[in-house]
Amino acid sequence: MTGSRGGIGSALVARLESEGAQVRGLDLVDGFDVSDPDAWTAVEPADLVALNAGVLALGDGSIEDYRRILAVNVDGVVFGVQSLAPRMGPGSAFVVTSSLAGLIPMPSDPLYSLTKHAVLGFARSVAPELAERGIRINAVCPGIVRTPMSAPVQDRLSADGFPLLEPEDVAEAILAAARADETGQAWVCQPGREPLLFRFPNVPGPRVAGADGKVPAL
Repeated sequence: MTGSRGGIGSALVARLESEGAQVRGLDLVDGFDVSDPDAWTAVEPADLVALNAGVLALGDGSIEDYRRILAVNVDGVVFGVQSLAPRMGPGSAFVVTSSLAGLIPMPSDPLYSLTKHAVLGFARSVAPELAERGIRINAVCPGIVRTPMSAPVQDRLSADGFPLLEPEDVAEAILAAARADETGQAWVCQPGREPLLFRFPNVPGPRVAGADGKVPAL
C-alpha cells in the first residue's frame, strides 16, 4: 500500500491488520518514492494493492509543482500497476484512490483535479486488460477527508457546517471496492453515506447510417 503513513493509509493498515492480514506499507517518509519506476522492482505482489499516495499542488504555478503532483498522483499509480500486475495472480485486486475531484471540477486546485481525473481514466481503461488475467482494478472517489492534507481548510469547513469524512470511512470504501466482483468502477464516498457505486453516463455515439451507436474498436 502506498501512502501508508497518511490519514487514509494509516486507517487502512489498521483495518487490514485487525483482520489478521499481513500489510506492507510504502511511504515517502520511509524512503519509498512512488514516482521512481526502479523502486517498484523490489515490491512484492499482493492480493490487494492499494495505490493511495497523493499530494495537493503547492499553488505556486511552477513547472516544478506541476511535475511534482503528476509524479506522485499519476506516476505512482501507473508505475505500480505496470510493475505489479504481471506478477499478480488471478483473484487479486488493485484499488486506486482518486477523489470527487476526479469526477467534478475543483477550481481551488486544477492540477489536483487533473491528476485525479487521470487516475480514474487510467483505472477504467486498463481494467479490461487486467481482467484477462483475472485481476480487478477499481477506484474510490472520496470527498474531503479529515487528514493532514486538508488541515488548512478544516476550521473553515467546520464553521460552515460542512461535514468531513473520516479516514476510516475511506478505508472501508477501499475494502468494499477491493472485494467487489466488478472491475473498472468507481465508488463515491461522502459523509453519512455507504460507499456508492458511481454510474458513468454513456456518451452519444455516431449518427451515421449503418454505424449508429457503434463504439470504436480501439
